[in-house]
Amino acid sequence: MRIIIAGAGDVGTHLAKLLSRENIDISLLDENQERLGVLDANYDLLTKAGSPTSIHDLQDIGVRDADLFISVTPQESENMTACLIANQLGAKKTLARIDNYEYLLPENRQFFEKMGLNHLIYPEVLAANEIAESLRTNWMRYHLPLCGGKLELCVVRVRQGADVLGKSFDSGYYEHGRYRIVAIKRGSETIIPRGTDRVETNDTVYAVCTEDNKDFLREQLGKSKRAISNVIFFGGSRITQKAAQSLGNEYNIKIFEADKDLCYNLSQKLSNALIINIDGTDMDALREEGIQDADALVAVTESSEANIFACLTAKRFGVRKTIAEVENIDYIPMAEGLDVGTVINKKTITASYIYQLLLNASVLNVRNLTSADAEIVEFAVTESSRITRGKIREMGLPSDANIGGIVRAGEGILVNGETQILPGDQVVVFCKSHVLRELERFFK
Repeated sequence: MRIIIAGAGDVGTHLAKLLSRENIDISLLDENQERLGVLDANYDLLTKAGSPTSIHDLQDIGVRDADLFISVTPQESENMTACLIANQLGAKKTLARIDNYEYLLPENRQFFEKMGLNHLIYPEVLAANEIAESLRTNWMRYHLPLCGGKLELCVVRVRQGADVLGKSFDSGYYEHGRYRIVAIKRGSETIIPRGTDRVETNDTVYAVCTEDNKDFLREQLGKSKRAISNVIFFGGSRITQKAAQSLGNEYNIKIFEADKDLCYNLSQKLSNALIINIDGTDMDALREEGIQDADALVAVTESSEANIFACLTAKRFGVRKTIAEVENIDYIPMAEGLDVGTVINKKTITASYIYQLLLNASVLNVRNLTSADAEIVEFAVTESSRITRGKIREMGLPSDANIGGIVRAGEGILVNGETQILPGDQVVVFCKSHVLRELERFFK
């Protein structure tokens, strides 16, 4: 497979690094030679300095033979133009990063397909959707519906006093079949649990369950339901705008923004939010505007450092649910170590979406998890799939993979080593990133 990525910014660079681990021919095009130099020296990919809208530069980088052309520069018009030109020059599929929500509407999809734009992606909308989901499932660090909601991934930090602490996986404690712990994050290590492993205080647990067992899981992990009414957004970014629009009138929303002009623009767009022109680092101003009465704070400024600081400050004021946009990937472990709360990173969200386009037809969905070096993958099982040839424990699956559950005849079912997977099943697998390609062989 040959892929060309136009734009060596945050999203393009992260995607190029991710794909360079695969057996894929990657070329990266950008007008800034300095950006490309670092990548060229450290990763297995071809780089070229040039314009994504130049016919000559696109021909020179070999767009005619591209299976997928991806344009993720900061400029929507440049991305769309680049994809249209690439399509005409022979690229089989194209994907453009956009910032106009109207283009994503279902009724417009065929229009863009005819033009040669096969896929459109709006990273800020994806991040906003994750924020809205995190507020609605606020006792978790992260929540992901799987297989159309038939199964769910729940990610929770386990505190002292939880029932699950100290129980080894071979003790029989987890044989209730009501949830399945597929991974544990301890410090910087992601653990795929085996027989003698145990959950320890401050571990982050990744568990698969069904909707009707979610309360049971919550109780076992020592969490309580918390009603959220008052939400403060720190920063009036596009992610804030999209999240506020998505939330509608579910919550009382305040937005703290230091830029007066941006405050005015926000007030014109958001009728469901109170826009307040203050510096979010001003403690006295925060107190005056009632941060101590907030149930949740969402920090989405352009600065990862400011977002982390804002969440830590909010916790000092007693805010229990905090969400930080942390775009510097190197800062994510630090943010988790400081107990910031939920971490949002639009690069990894966007890369997961694009990565899904590159996998074989048996892969229904794949999500790269920001907080772990891991993926959660949904596979479709066919008559020829190798995974159907015996019980799960007999299959010889990679040690860095764990099947969480299946959907059979529309019903979510948890699995164990004795489970036999059948054609027609959908299978949810948690795996470390490096074994994803190996796993695909079991489902072809």
